[in-house]
Amino acid sequence: MISLESVSCSYATRPVLDSLSARLNASDFTIIIGPNGAGKSTLFNAIMGFMPLNSGRIRIFDRDLRDYSRLELARLISFVPQESSFTFDYRVEELVLMGRYPHLGLMQSWGETDRLVAAKALQSMGLDGFGERWYSRLSGGEKQRVLIARALAQETRFIFLDESLSQLDINFQLEIMNLLQKVHRESGQSIVLISHNLNLAANYASRLIFLKEGRILAEGSPDALMNPAELRDLFGLELRTALNPLSGRMNIVYPGAAKNL
Repeated sequence: MISLESVSCSYATRPVLDSLSARLNASDFTIIIGPNGAGKSTLFNAIMGFMPLNSGRIRIFDRDLRDYSRLELARLISFVPQESSFTFDYRVEELVLMGRYPHLGLMQSWGETDRLVAAKALQSMGLDGFGERWYSRLSGGEKQRVLIARALAQETRFIFLDESLSQLDINFQLEIMNLLQKVHRESGQSIVLISHNLNLAANYASRLIFLKEGRILAEGSPDALMNPAELRDLFGLELRTALNPLSGRMNIVYPGAAKNL
């Protein structure tokens, strides 16, 4: 489990996280929702040790974050950014094998075990036969699946994804969410995803965290949080919800245009 206790941090003089306390359970599929500028990405950076804290502390499995080396953290948390660009082009297998670096010794190169782990990660993302293809020639959805496969090959307890689906078409979003849910169920890895898509979050997450102005506004199951009162507090909008008959979860209903227009 990752716990944050009264964590505050800022960029220069601008506060971003304000006495934030939360927990990320190792058994959950957690989705973090909040308005732009709420501090969602900063929260990830703080947990990964890239953002200094003004106050408070972060503990991972009851051990202070400051006591972890970069290598130890890389064996616990893998990260999938919103998008990635590379100075050089790589073949897909090479990119996925980069996830194995935390498990290599000094001056050690990839071995047969690493290649088997990479192949399994590609297979889990539906990318069989993609190993020799060039990353630059893939579609947006394929590229994102490769980056997730790299995170899987890292074999961590937590996989963080920072708005990794936001630029994809809905078919790719659904495809990747289904794959992530399968990984979570079969491997037991904790998935922690930042998203702006309330309905995807409600349908797939086991736990939601609502973040606003650097503070946790609410956290709990989608059944508990997907209601007009909680959503009004989060976004300042009157949003209606209705039961999705396919997922059995409450979803927001978009109002659309007025009938007399």
